[in-house]
Amino acid sequence: MADSDAWQVQCAALGAMIRAQRQLADLSLRQLADSAEISNAYLSQVERGLHEPSMRVLRSIADALGTSLEAMLRQAGIVQPGASEATEPGLAAAINADPYLSEDQKEALIAVYRSYRSQSLQL
Repeated sequence: MADSDAWQVQCAALGAMIRAQRQLADLSLRQLADSAEISNAYLSQVERGLHEPSMRVLRSIADALGTSLEAMLRQAGIVQPGASEATEPGLAAAINADPYLSEDQKEALIAVYRSYRSQSLQL
């Protein structure tokens, strides 16, 4: 499977998971979009796997759903269960200690690393 195909599958899985979590929380698309401070059209595209949301948007959605970004990525299969900072404590510690990175950048770097690592483990 090509990298772009794999990413599309992950976007679709993430969107389906967000929709399922929204429905479990008994929230309408508009209610979740308002809570996450994004448009309902954009959220609809994310849920259908048509748009690749930024880490900032994903964090807003996770906060609105009452979950963490890492838990949401793990549930969608983007970050594998057990892929935690304990796997690479030096890397996570170095990223988290960098005073020049924002919290969003730190989370994004760690999530990207874990995603690449989990893909490598599946090969």
